[in-house]
Amino acid sequence: VQLQASGGGLVQAGDSLRLSCAASGRTFSNYAMGWFRQSPGKEREFVASISRSGGSTSYGDSVKGRFTISRDNAKNTVYLQMDSVKPEDTAVYYCAARYSLDRAYTPTQIYSIEFWGQGTQVTVSS
Repeated sequence: VQLQASGGGLVQAGDSLRLSCAASGRTFSNYAMGWFRQSPGKEREFVASISRSGGSTSYGDSVKGRFTISRDNAKNTVYLQMDSVKPEDTAVYYCAARYSLDRAYTPTQIYSIEFWGQGTQVTVSS
Protein backbone atom coordinates (compact mmCIF):
# COMPACT_ATOMS: atom_id res chain seq x y z
CA VAL A 1 0.00 0.00 0.00
CA GLN A 2 1.22 3.52 -0.80
CA LEU A 3 0.81 6.18 1.86
CA GLN A 4 0.86 9.94 1.29
CA ALA A 5 0.89 12.13 4.39
CA SER A 6 0.01 15.81 4.36
CA GLY A 7 -1.04 18.65 6.62
CA GLY A 8 2.18 19.43 8.43
CA GLY A 9 3.42 22.95 8.96
CA LEU A 10 4.53 25.61 11.41
CA VAL A 11 2.17 26.36 14.29
CA GLN A 12 2.37 28.02 17.68
CA ALA A 13 2.13 26.26 21.01
CA GLY A 14 -1.50 25.70 21.95
CA ASP A 15 -2.70 25.64 18.34
CA SER A 16 -4.37 22.76 16.51
CA LEU A 17 -3.32 20.93 13.38
CA ARG A 18 -4.77 18.02 11.43
CA LEU A 19 -2.63 15.56 9.53
CA SER A 20 -4.03 13.37 6.78
CA CYS A 21 -2.72 10.22 5.19
CA ALA A 22 -4.19 8.98 1.93
CA ALA A 23 -3.71 5.32 1.10
CA SER A 24 -3.79 3.63 -2.28
CA GLY A 25 -2.94 0.36 -3.92
CA ARG A 26 -4.69 -2.11 -1.63
CA THR A 27 -7.91 -2.52 0.28
CA PHE A 28 -7.60 0.17 2.94
CA SER A 29 -10.10 -1.40 5.33
CA ASN A 30 -7.84 -4.48 5.67
CA TYR A 31 -5.12 -2.39 7.31
CA ALA A 32 -4.67 -1.11 10.82
CA MET A 33 -3.17 2.37 10.61
CA GLY A 34 -0.89 4.43 12.78
CA TRP A 35 1.17 7.57 13.21
CA PHE A 36 4.74 7.66 14.43
CA ARG A 37 7.10 10.61 14.77
CA GLN A 38 10.81 11.27 14.81
CA SER A 39 12.76 14.28 16.04
CA PRO A 40 16.41 14.98 15.15
CA GLY A 41 18.70 12.80 17.19
CA LYS A 42 15.86 10.72 18.60
CA GLU A 43 14.40 7.35 17.77
CA ARG A 44 11.10 7.06 15.96
CA GLU A 45 8.30 6.84 18.49
CA PHE A 46 4.71 5.69 18.51
CA VAL A 47 2.03 8.40 18.49
CA ALA A 48 -1.33 6.78 17.79
CA SER A 49 -2.95 3.88 15.96
CA ILE A 50 -6.40 2.75 14.93
CA SER A 51 -7.86 -0.63 14.09
CA ARG A 52 -9.03 -1.52 10.60
CA SER A 53 -12.64 -1.01 11.65
CA GLY A 54 -11.92 2.21 13.52
CA GLY A 55 -13.43 0.79 16.68
CA SER A 56 -10.17 0.58 18.65
CA THR A 57 -7.47 3.18 19.17
CA SER A 58 -4.19 3.44 21.05
CA TYR A 59 -2.10 6.48 22.01
CA GLY A 60 1.39 7.20 23.20
CA ASP A 61 1.56 8.57 26.72
CA SER A 62 2.88 11.95 25.59
CA VAL A 63 -0.13 12.68 23.37
CA LYS A 64 -3.02 11.11 25.30
CA GLY A 65 -5.83 13.59 25.75
CA ARG A 66 -4.45 15.97 23.11
CA PHE A 67 -4.33 13.97 19.87
CA THR A 68 -7.12 12.01 18.21
CA ILE A 69 -6.73 9.45 15.45
CA SER A 70 -9.60 8.61 13.12
CA ARG A 71 -10.16 7.05 9.73
CA ASP A 72 -12.60 7.21 6.85
CA ASN A 73 -12.55 3.90 5.01
CA ALA A 74 -14.73 5.31 2.24
CA LYS A 75 -12.01 7.90 1.51
CA ASN A 76 -9.04 5.60 2.21
CA THR A 77 -7.72 8.18 4.63
CA VAL A 78 -6.51 8.26 8.22
CA TYR A 79 -6.31 11.48 10.22
CA LEU A 80 -4.43 12.75 13.24
CA GLN A 81 -6.08 15.69 14.98
CA MET A 82 -3.47 17.46 17.07
CA ASP A 83 -4.79 19.86 19.72
CA SER A 84 -2.94 21.89 22.34
CA VAL A 85 0.33 21.23 20.57
CA LYS A 86 3.60 21.74 22.41
CA PRO A 87 7.14 22.52 21.20
CA GLU A 88 8.09 18.95 22.07
CA ASP A 89 5.60 17.74 19.44
CA THR A 90 7.99 19.08 16.78
CA ALA A 91 8.96 16.16 14.57
CA VAL A 92 8.50 14.50 11.23
CA TYR A 93 5.25 12.55 11.41
CA TYR A 94 5.00 9.28 9.55
CA CYS A 95 1.87 7.44 8.52
CA ALA A 96 2.07 3.66 8.88
CA ALA A 97 0.06 0.59 7.90
CA ARG A 98 -0.13 -3.04 8.97
CA TYR A 99 -2.31 -5.71 7.38
CA SER A 100 -4.49 -7.33 10.01
CA LEU A 101 -7.13 -10.03 10.18
CA ASP A 102 -7.97 -8.85 13.70
CA ARG A 103 -10.50 -6.06 13.43
CA ALA A 104 -9.51 -4.71 16.85
CA TYR A 105 -5.72 -4.76 16.39
CA THR A 106 -3.87 -1.45 16.86
CA PRO A 107 -0.14 -1.53 16.07
CA THR A 108 2.10 0.29 18.54
CA GLN A 109 5.56 -1.06 17.77
CA ILE A 110 7.81 -0.02 14.89
CA TYR A 111 8.69 -3.60 14.04
CA SER A 112 5.00 -4.39 13.45
CA ILE A 113 4.67 -1.86 10.62
CA GLU A 114 4.70 -3.08 7.02
CA PHE A 115 4.33 0.16 5.10
CA TRP A 116 5.50 3.72 5.80
CA GLY A 117 4.58 7.04 4.28
CA GLN A 118 7.12 9.70 3.39
CA GLY A 119 6.60 11.87 6.46
CA THR A 120 5.31 15.39 7.01
CA GLN A 121 7.11 18.00 9.12
CA VAL A 122 5.36 19.54 12.11
CA THR A 123 7.08 22.44 13.84
CA VAL A 124 5.66 23.99 17.00
CA SER A 125 7.05 27.31 18.12
CA SER A 126 6.90 28.46 21.73
